[in-house]
Amino acid sequence: MELKMDGLSINEGIIRIKKTEPVLIRPAGETNDGFYFLSNLDQNVATIIQTFYCFKTDEENTKSTEIVYEVIKEALSKVLVKFYPLAGILTINSEGKLIVQCTNKGVPFVEAVADNEIEALGDITIPDPMTLGKLVYTVSGAENILQMPLLTAQVTRFKCGGFVLGITINHCMVDGISAMEFVNSWAEIARGIPLTVPPFLDRYILRSKQSPKIEFTHNEFKEMNDVSNMVTLYQEEQMLYKSFLFDSDKLEHLKKMAMEDGSSSIKSCTSFTALTALVWRARSKALKMKPNQQTKLLFAVDGRSKLNPPLPKGYFGNGIVLTCCLCSAGELIEKPLSFAVQLVQEAISLVNDNYIRSTIDYFEVTRQRPSLTATVLITTWTKLDFDTTDFGWGKPTQSGCVTLPEKEVVLFLSHGRGKKGMNLLLGLPVTAMKIFEELMLV
Repeated sequence: MELKMDGLSINEGIIRIKKTEPVLIRPAGETNDGFYFLSNLDQNVATIIQTFYCFKTDEENTKSTEIVYEVIKEALSKVLVKFYPLAGILTINSEGKLIVQCTNKGVPFVEAVADNEIEALGDITIPDPMTLGKLVYTVSGAENILQMPLLTAQVTRFKCGGFVLGITINHCMVDGISAMEFVNSWAEIARGIPLTVPPFLDRYILRSKQSPKIEFTHNEFKEMNDVSNMVTLYQEEQMLYKSFLFDSDKLEHLKKMAMEDGSSSIKSCTSFTALTALVWRARSKALKMKPNQQTKLLFAVDGRSKLNPPLPKGYFGNGIVLTCCLCSAGELIEKPLSFAVQLVQEAISLVNDNYIRSTIDYFEVTRQRPSLTATVLITTWTKLDFDTTDFGWGKPTQSGCVTLPEKEVVLFLSHGRGKKGMNLLLGLPVTAMKIFEELMLV
């Protein structure tokens, strides 16, 4: 195949990458055809997520690095028999909803070669689409998600024998948990072992009621006015992405601070609730929101165990639901941190079977999607075991995401294998980032 040269600017240098034209990897066996139902929880998150996994080989590896492409391609072909909807295409049904047409068209797979050793990448755990985007494959010229494959894969080999697996996947197909289970299933097949968590593919168990019943307000969909003119700030200034480390000591200090600053009703506090509350307040202040600006916090809660009955093990799809906090920026900033912590705790406690079913029915009736005006969306990958994925060459030395999907998104990542703590990743306009950095010195 023809190799095309691409340049990856990283660590003040250029890593030259040669890529082949993509080939389509089809399921290795017979699969279902027709249309594959996507639930209303899938409909709201149809964005492209890009992740990467770095593997460093050594002399003890039993497999030659020369066959890395073939091993991963063959395993992909086999795992697609189990996860066959990923080999289809996204389309819109007669009701105006997203649905997968199971054509078994296949998954685009790209082989690439870099002219450096994998160490030249350095620390690439901070999302950076301009650089890390070279390690994943996206379809050029695609104007919308209907023109993009549901899944693509790229394997980039380095001179040392190490390699990077870059994956793009449509969020409407997976949430973090099911994405992790898919990648780990792919890796298990590469190692020739049975699947630990076979997929449960029937998403009809999350369909709306025949007579939809909306029991909650669902402020996550509420449209708000940008009275602080933040749109102009984002238009006029460059976006700056930064990472902030909260080790175990800093998280303990933050939790203690949240419980001692005014609210006697807070008896306990998790690292997630304390850090989420801190980020919401600090970001609102950094963006200089006016006191009367309504500001919203959205974050995902895993609904798998909260549904009645719980979702089956291996549920393939989005089992998460967004919950919401809403107040004025003035109230949020002027009141102590414990005020925001309490709002977060109340939003978490709201999520039960009735709330999730109400969310599903709300979309069925309104077809609205969550509004992101004056909003921050917190997403957390701290409980996802992406760093355990082993295709036969050991666990990843690094893994992470290529980019944050929206400017409103804040990502929590684990501090690293075996270490306690969180990395906070977000993007802000330059002047806002300067203020935000000062507010992170807790």
